[in-house]
Amino acid sequence: MSIYIVAAKRTPFGSFGGSLKALSATQLCVESTKAALAQGNINPEVVDSVYVGNVIQSSPDAAYLARHVGVKTGVPINVQALTINRLCGSGFETVAQGAQAIQLGLSKVSICGGAENMSAAPMTIDGNAARLGVPLGKGLVANDSLWSGLTDSHAGTPMGVTAENLAKKHGITREQCDEFAVRSQVQWGKAKEAGVFDGEMAPIEVKTRKGMVTIDADEHPKPGTTVEQISKLRPVFDKEGVVTAAGASGICDGAGTIILASEEAVKEHSLKPLCKLTAWNSVGCEPTEMGIGPVPAIQNALKIAGKSLDEVDRVEINEAFAAQFLSCAKELGLDMDKTNINGGAISIGHPLGASGSRIVAHLANEFERNESMNVAVGSACIGGGQGIAVVLERV
Repeated sequence: MSIYIVAAKRTPFGSFGGSLKALSATQLCVESTKAALAQGNINPEVVDSVYVGNVIQSSPDAAYLARHVGVKTGVPINVQALTINRLCGSGFETVAQGAQAIQLGLSKVSICGGAENMSAAPMTIDGNAARLGVPLGKGLVANDSLWSGLTDSHAGTPMGVTAENLAKKHGITREQCDEFAVRSQVQWGKAKEAGVFDGEMAPIEVKTRKGMVTIDADEHPKPGTTVEQISKLRPVFDKEGVVTAAGASGICDGAGTIILASEEAVKEHSLKPLCKLTAWNSVGCEPTEMGIGPVPAIQNALKIAGKSLDEVDRVEINEAFAAQFLSCAKELGLDMDKTNINGGAISIGHPLGASGSRIVAHLANEFERNESMNVAVGSACIGGGQGIAVVLERV
Protein backbone atom coordinates (compact mmCIF):
# COMPACT_ATOMS: atom_id res chain seq x y z
CA MET A 1 0.00 0.00 0.00
CA SER A 2 1.39 3.41 -0.99
CA ILE A 3 1.28 6.27 1.50
CA TYR A 4 1.89 9.79 0.27
CA ILE A 5 2.92 13.07 1.87
CA VAL A 6 0.59 15.56 0.23
CA ALA A 7 1.51 18.64 2.29
CA ALA A 8 4.30 19.57 4.70
CA LYS A 9 4.78 22.90 6.45
CA ARG A 10 6.50 24.21 9.54
CA THR A 11 6.57 27.49 11.39
CA PRO A 12 9.77 29.45 11.79
CA PHE A 13 11.50 28.30 14.96
CA GLY A 14 11.55 31.07 17.55
CA SER A 15 14.52 31.50 19.85
CA PHE A 16 14.18 30.84 23.59
CA GLY A 17 12.13 33.74 24.95
CA GLY A 18 11.86 35.09 21.42
CA SER A 19 9.06 36.18 19.11
CA LEU A 20 6.96 33.02 19.50
CA LYS A 21 7.17 32.74 23.30
CA ALA A 22 3.55 33.85 23.83
CA LEU A 23 2.08 31.33 21.37
CA SER A 24 1.10 27.99 22.90
CA ALA A 25 2.09 24.71 21.27
CA THR A 26 -1.55 24.42 20.21
CA GLN A 27 -1.53 27.83 18.52
CA LEU A 28 1.75 27.07 16.77
CA CYS A 29 0.47 23.76 15.41
CA VAL A 30 -2.81 25.32 14.31
CA GLU A 31 -0.77 27.75 12.19
CA SER A 32 1.39 25.04 10.61
CA THR A 33 -1.68 22.88 9.98
CA LYS A 34 -3.60 25.69 8.28
CA ALA A 35 -0.56 26.32 6.09
CA ALA A 36 -0.26 22.63 5.19
CA LEU A 37 -3.94 22.38 4.29
CA ALA A 38 -3.55 25.44 2.05
CA GLN A 39 -0.36 24.12 0.46
CA GLY A 40 -2.02 20.84 -0.51
CA ASN A 41 -5.34 22.48 -1.41
CA ILE A 42 -6.94 20.05 1.03
CA ASN A 43 -10.45 20.49 2.38
CA PRO A 44 -10.19 19.85 6.15
CA GLU A 45 -13.49 17.99 5.95
CA VAL A 46 -11.75 15.06 4.22
CA VAL A 47 -9.30 14.61 7.12
CA ASP A 48 -10.20 11.56 9.19
CA SER A 49 -7.42 11.37 11.81
CA VAL A 50 -5.24 13.83 13.74
CA TYR A 51 -1.97 13.08 15.54
CA VAL A 52 0.18 15.75 17.21
CA GLY A 53 3.44 15.23 19.08
CA ASN A 54 4.36 17.27 22.15
CA VAL A 55 6.78 16.68 25.02
CA ILE A 56 6.52 19.34 27.74
CA GLN A 57 2.93 20.38 28.41
CA SER A 58 3.39 24.12 28.71
CA SER A 59 -0.08 25.68 28.43
CA PRO A 60 -3.46 25.26 30.15
CA ASP A 61 -4.89 23.58 27.04
CA ALA A 62 -1.95 21.20 26.54
CA ALA A 63 -3.96 18.13 27.49
CA TYR A 64 -6.29 18.88 24.57
CA LEU A 65 -3.53 19.64 22.06
CA ALA A 66 -4.29 17.30 19.14
CA ARG A 67 -8.03 17.65 19.57
CA HIS A 68 -7.88 21.44 19.53
CA VAL A 69 -5.60 21.44 16.47
CA GLY A 70 -8.21 19.42 14.62
CA VAL A 71 -11.21 21.43 15.75
CA LYS A 72 -9.53 24.81 15.17
CA THR A 73 -8.49 23.94 11.61
CA GLY A 74 -11.91 22.80 10.41
CA VAL A 75 -11.56 19.05 10.80
CA PRO A 76 -14.99 17.42 11.35
CA ILE A 77 -16.06 17.08 14.97
CA ASN A 78 -16.44 13.29 14.68
CA VAL A 79 -12.76 12.80 13.73
CA GLN A 80 -10.53 11.30 16.42
CA ALA A 81 -7.37 13.05 17.65
CA LEU A 82 -4.40 11.80 19.65
CA THR A 83 -1.54 13.66 21.35
CA ILE A 84 1.70 11.66 21.29
CA ASN A 85 4.92 11.84 23.31
CA ARG A 86 7.97 9.99 22.03
CA LEU A 87 10.15 12.80 23.31
CA CYS A 88 12.51 14.12 20.60
CA GLY A 89 11.03 11.66 18.11
CA SER A 90 7.43 12.80 18.60
CA GLY A 91 7.17 14.61 15.26
CA PHE A 92 8.38 11.50 13.46
CA GLU A 93 6.13 9.26 15.55
CA THR A 94 2.96 11.08 14.50
CA VAL A 95 3.87 10.36 10.88
CA ALA A 96 4.34 6.69 11.78
CA GLN A 97 0.99 6.61 13.60
CA GLY A 98 -0.82 8.28 10.71
CA ALA A 99 0.76 5.86 8.25
CA GLN A 100 -0.22 2.85 10.34
CA ALA A 101 -3.80 4.09 10.54
CA ILE A 102 -3.86 4.31 6.74
CA GLN A 103 -2.32 0.84 6.42
CA LEU A 104 -5.01 -0.60 8.69
CA GLY A 105 -7.79 1.07 6.73
CA LEU A 106 -8.71 3.28 9.68
CA SER A 107 -7.80 6.51 7.91
CA LYS A 108 -7.36 7.94 4.42
CA VAL A 109 -6.14 11.47 5.14
CA SER A 110 -4.18 12.12 8.33
CA ILE A 111 -2.86 15.30 9.92
CA CYS A 112 0.45 14.48 11.62
CA GLY A 113 1.98 17.35 13.54
CA GLY A 114 4.51 18.22 16.20
CA ALA A 115 4.66 21.29 18.42
CA GLU A 116 6.61 22.68 21.35
CA ASN A 117 6.84 25.94 23.27
CA MET A 118 9.97 25.48 25.35
CA SER A 119 10.01 29.11 26.45
CA ALA A 120 6.79 28.46 28.35
CA ALA A 121 7.94 25.23 30.03
CA PRO A 122 6.45 25.62 33.52
CA MET A 123 8.08 25.84 36.90
CA THR A 124 6.07 23.30 38.90
CA ILE A 125 5.36 22.56 42.53
CA ASP A 126 4.32 19.24 44.01
CA GLY A 127 0.54 18.89 43.84
CA ASN A 128 0.31 17.00 47.12
CA ALA A 129 2.13 19.77 48.96
CA ALA A 130 0.13 22.52 47.28
CA ARG A 131 -3.28 20.91 47.78
CA LEU A 132 -2.89 18.93 50.97
CA GLY A 133 -0.67 21.24 52.93
CA VAL A 134 2.98 21.89 53.67
CA PRO A 135 4.51 20.69 56.97
CA LEU A 136 5.63 23.33 59.46
CA GLY A 137 9.08 24.57 58.58
CA LYS A 138 8.90 23.36 55.00
CA GLY A 139 8.31 25.52 51.95
CA LEU A 140 6.98 24.89 48.47
CA VAL A 141 9.83 23.97 46.13
CA ALA A 142 9.61 24.84 42.44
CA ASN A 143 10.85 22.35 39.87
CA ASP A 144 12.10 23.44 36.44
CA SER A 145 10.19 21.15 34.08
CA LEU A 146 12.44 22.13 31.17
CA TRP A 147 15.62 21.02 32.90
CA SER A 148 13.87 17.92 34.24
CA GLY A 149 12.74 17.04 30.73
CA LEU A 150 16.33 17.24 29.51
CA THR A 151 17.56 14.87 32.23
CA ASP A 152 17.02 11.09 32.26
CA SER A 153 16.34 10.33 35.93
CA HIS A 154 16.57 6.56 35.36
CA ALA A 155 20.02 6.79 33.78
CA GLY A 156 20.97 9.61 36.13
CA THR A 157 22.29 11.70 33.26
CA PRO A 158 21.45 14.99 31.58
CA MET A 159 21.26 14.65 27.80
CA GLY A 160 24.57 16.49 27.44
CA VAL A 161 26.34 13.80 29.45
CA THR A 162 25.08 11.12 27.06
CA ALA A 163 26.75 13.09 24.26
CA GLU A 164 29.99 13.20 26.23
CA ASN A 165 29.76 9.42 26.64
CA LEU A 166 29.47 8.98 22.88
CA ALA A 167 32.38 11.34 22.24
CA LYS A 168 34.62 9.23 24.47
CA LYS A 169 33.44 5.96 22.92
CA HIS A 170 33.77 7.08 19.30
CA GLY A 171 36.84 9.28 19.61
CA ILE A 172 35.10 12.57 18.81
CA THR A 173 37.25 15.60 19.63
CA ARG A 174 36.37 19.12 20.77
CA GLU A 175 37.83 20.47 17.53
CA GLN A 176 35.57 18.23 15.45
CA CYS A 177 32.53 19.34 17.45
CA ASP A 178 33.38 23.02 17.02
CA GLU A 179 33.92 22.59 13.29
CA PHE A 180 30.62 20.77 12.88
CA ALA A 181 28.74 23.38 14.93
CA VAL A 182 30.07 26.12 12.65
CA ARG A 183 29.18 24.02 9.60
CA SER A 184 25.56 23.85 10.78
CA GLN A 185 25.38 27.62 11.15
CA VAL A 186 27.13 28.39 7.86
CA GLN A 187 25.10 25.86 5.86
CA TRP A 188 21.86 27.29 7.25
CA GLY A 189 22.96 30.76 6.19
CA LYS A 190 23.71 29.63 2.65
CA ALA A 191 20.40 27.76 2.43
CA LYS A 192 18.43 30.71 3.77
CA GLU A 193 20.02 33.05 1.25
CA ALA A 194 19.23 30.61 -1.57
CA GLY A 195 15.55 30.36 -0.55
CA VAL A 196 15.82 26.69 0.35
CA PHE A 197 13.37 26.98 3.25
CA ASP A 198 10.71 28.96 1.39
CA GLY A 199 8.68 25.89 0.41
CA GLU A 200 8.39 24.50 3.92
CA MET A 201 7.95 27.74 5.85
CA ALA A 202 4.62 28.88 7.31
CA PRO A 203 5.08 32.52 8.40
CA ILE A 204 3.34 33.58 11.61
CA GLU A 205 1.93 36.95 12.60
CA VAL A 206 2.61 37.93 16.20
CA LYS A 207 1.36 40.87 18.19
CA THR A 208 4.00 43.28 19.47
CA ARG A 209 3.98 46.72 21.07
CA LYS A 210 4.47 48.16 17.59
CA GLY A 211 1.59 46.16 16.10
CA MET A 212 1.43 42.92 14.16
CA VAL A 213 4.75 41.58 12.89
CA THR A 214 5.28 38.69 10.48
CA ILE A 215 7.88 36.13 11.55
CA ASP A 216 9.04 34.29 8.46
CA ALA A 217 12.52 33.03 9.37
CA ASP A 218 14.19 31.00 12.10
CA GLU A 219 15.47 33.16 14.96
CA HIS A 220 18.11 30.94 16.54
CA PRO A 221 20.73 30.63 13.75
CA LYS A 222 23.98 32.60 13.93
CA PRO A 223 25.50 32.13 10.46
CA GLY A 224 28.44 34.39 11.26
CA THR A 225 29.74 31.97 13.89
CA THR A 226 33.42 31.02 13.62
CA VAL A 227 35.52 28.23 15.12
CA GLU A 228 37.75 30.86 16.70
CA GLN A 229 34.77 32.30 18.59
CA ILE A 230 33.32 29.07 19.94
CA SER A 231 36.66 27.43 20.72
CA LYS A 232 36.83 29.80 23.70
CA LEU A 233 33.63 28.42 25.26
CA ARG A 234 33.92 26.19 28.30
CA PRO A 235 32.50 22.65 28.20
CA VAL A 236 29.23 22.45 30.13
CA PHE A 237 29.16 18.94 31.59
CA ASP A 238 32.81 17.87 31.81
CA LYS A 239 35.68 20.32 32.18
CA GLU A 240 37.71 18.17 29.79
CA GLY A 241 34.70 17.43 27.59
CA VAL A 242 33.46 18.42 24.15
CA VAL A 243 29.88 19.64 24.71
CA THR A 244 29.51 23.42 24.76
CA ALA A 245 26.53 25.70 24.28
CA ALA A 246 27.59 26.19 20.66
CA GLY A 247 27.69 22.45 19.99
CA ALA A 248 24.21 21.75 21.35
CA SER A 249 20.81 22.15 19.74
CA GLY A 250 18.91 25.35 20.41
CA ILE A 251 16.07 25.52 22.93
CA CYS A 252 13.29 26.91 20.76
CA ASP A 253 9.57 27.22 20.02
CA GLY A 254 7.86 25.97 16.87
CA ALA A 255 5.60 23.49 15.11
CA GLY A 256 5.21 21.54 11.92
CA THR A 257 2.49 19.59 10.15
CA ILE A 258 2.69 16.72 7.67
CA ILE A 259 -0.45 15.54 5.89
CA LEU A 260 -0.54 11.92 4.74
CA ALA A 261 -2.96 10.40 2.26
CA SER A 262 -3.68 6.95 0.91
CA GLU A 263 -3.47 6.25 -2.81
CA GLU A 264 -7.26 6.11 -2.88
CA ALA A 265 -7.55 9.54 -1.23
CA VAL A 266 -4.98 11.06 -3.59
CA LYS A 267 -7.09 10.00 -6.56
CA GLU A 268 -10.46 10.78 -4.96
CA HIS A 269 -9.51 14.33 -3.90
CA SER A 270 -7.06 15.12 -6.74
CA LEU A 271 -4.18 15.63 -4.32
CA LYS A 272 -0.61 16.25 -5.47
CA PRO A 273 1.97 14.21 -3.52
CA LEU A 274 5.27 15.78 -2.52
CA CYS A 275 6.77 12.33 -2.02
CA LYS A 276 6.02 8.83 -0.81
CA LEU A 277 6.52 7.52 2.74
CA THR A 278 8.19 4.15 2.23
CA ALA A 279 9.24 2.98 5.69
CA TRP A 280 9.73 3.94 9.32
CA ASN A 281 11.24 2.38 12.40
CA SER A 282 11.78 3.12 16.07
CA VAL A 283 14.21 1.25 18.28
CA GLY A 284 15.68 1.26 21.78
CA CYS A 285 19.33 1.73 22.73
CA GLU A 286 21.48 2.21 25.83
CA PRO A 287 20.02 5.20 27.76
CA THR A 288 23.43 6.60 28.68
CA GLU A 289 24.29 6.64 24.97
CA MET A 290 20.88 7.70 23.72
CA GLY A 291 22.32 9.77 20.86
CA ILE A 292 23.36 6.69 18.89
CA GLY A 293 19.69 5.71 18.39
CA PRO A 294 19.54 6.96 14.77
CA VAL A 295 22.08 4.33 13.70
CA PRO A 296 19.95 1.20 14.27
CA ALA A 297 16.74 3.09 13.41
CA ILE A 298 18.10 4.13 10.01
CA GLN A 299 19.51 0.67 9.35
CA ASN A 300 16.18 -0.96 10.22
CA ALA A 301 14.09 1.51 8.21
CA LEU A 302 16.27 1.08 5.13
CA LYS A 303 15.99 -2.70 5.43
CA ILE A 304 12.19 -2.40 5.55
CA ALA A 305 12.29 -0.12 2.50
CA GLY A 306 14.57 -2.52 0.65
CA LYS A 307 17.21 0.18 0.23
CA SER A 308 20.90 0.49 1.02
CA LEU A 309 22.53 3.61 2.41
CA ASP A 310 24.36 3.99 -0.90
CA GLU A 311 20.98 4.50 -2.60
CA VAL A 312 20.05 7.40 -0.30
CA ASP A 313 20.49 10.88 -1.78
CA ARG A 314 19.81 12.90 1.38
CA VAL A 315 20.19 12.18 5.07
CA GLU A 316 18.91 14.40 7.88
CA ILE A 317 19.80 13.45 11.45
CA ASN A 318 18.63 15.76 14.22
CA GLU A 319 21.61 17.59 15.66
CA ALA A 320 20.89 17.19 19.35
CA PHE A 321 24.61 17.66 19.97
CA ALA A 322 27.58 17.89 17.64
CA ALA A 323 29.22 14.94 19.41
CA GLN A 324 26.06 12.88 19.05
CA PHE A 325 25.65 13.63 15.36
CA LEU A 326 29.32 12.95 14.61
CA SER A 327 29.14 9.61 16.44
CA CYS A 328 26.17 8.57 14.29
CA ALA A 329 27.87 9.79 11.11
CA LYS A 330 31.00 7.82 11.99
CA GLU A 331 29.08 4.63 12.76
CA LEU A 332 27.04 4.82 9.55
CA GLY A 333 29.90 6.05 7.37
CA LEU A 334 27.80 8.96 6.11
CA ASP A 335 28.74 11.08 3.12
CA MET A 336 28.70 14.62 4.50
CA ASP A 337 28.07 16.05 1.03
CA LYS A 338 24.51 14.72 1.29
CA THR A 339 23.97 14.90 5.05
CA ASN A 340 22.42 17.88 6.90
CA ILE A 341 23.54 20.06 4.03
CA ASN A 342 21.22 22.95 4.97
CA GLY A 343 22.03 23.11 8.65
CA GLY A 344 20.22 21.37 11.47
CA ALA A 345 19.13 21.65 15.07
CA ILE A 346 22.38 23.28 16.22
CA SER A 347 21.58 26.24 13.99
CA ILE A 348 17.81 26.01 13.53
CA GLY A 349 16.90 24.80 17.01
CA HIS A 350 15.25 21.76 18.55
CA PRO A 351 11.74 22.38 19.90
CA LEU A 352 11.40 18.81 21.15
CA GLY A 353 8.06 17.65 19.75
CA ALA A 354 8.43 19.60 16.51
CA SER A 355 11.87 18.59 15.24
CA GLY A 356 10.71 15.41 13.51
CA SER A 357 8.02 17.43 11.76
CA ARG A 358 10.61 19.99 10.66
CA ILE A 359 12.90 17.35 9.20
CA VAL A 360 10.10 15.56 7.34
CA ALA A 361 8.73 18.88 6.04
CA HIS A 362 12.17 19.91 4.87
CA LEU A 363 12.87 16.66 3.04
CA ALA A 364 9.37 16.42 1.53
CA ASN A 365 9.66 19.89 0.02
CA GLU A 366 13.22 19.23 -1.13
CA PHE A 367 11.94 16.60 -3.58
CA GLU A 368 10.18 19.36 -5.48
CA ARG A 369 13.17 21.71 -5.32
CA ASN A 370 15.83 19.14 -6.14
CA GLU A 371 15.03 16.89 -9.10
CA SER A 372 18.10 14.69 -8.57
CA MET A 373 16.86 13.61 -5.14
CA ASN A 374 15.09 10.24 -5.20
CA VAL A 375 15.50 8.72 -1.73
CA ALA A 376 15.80 10.53 1.60
CA VAL A 377 16.13 9.49 5.22
CA GLY A 378 15.19 11.52 8.31
CA SER A 379 16.07 10.49 11.85
CA ALA A 380 16.46 11.59 15.46
CA CYS A 381 17.87 10.31 18.71
CA ILE A 382 15.47 10.18 21.64
CA GLY A 383 16.06 10.86 25.32
CA GLY A 384 15.86 7.73 27.45
CA GLY A 385 17.61 5.68 24.79
CA GLN A 386 15.68 5.38 21.53
CA GLY A 387 16.02 6.25 17.87
CA ILE A 388 13.51 6.80 15.08
CA ALA A 389 13.81 7.09 11.31
CA VAL A 390 11.69 7.46 8.18
CA VAL A 391 12.44 6.73 4.53
CA LEU A 392 10.94 8.96 1.83
CA GLU A 393 10.97 8.41 -1.94
CA ARG A 394 10.20 10.41 -5.04
CA VAL A 395 6.78 9.68 -6.54
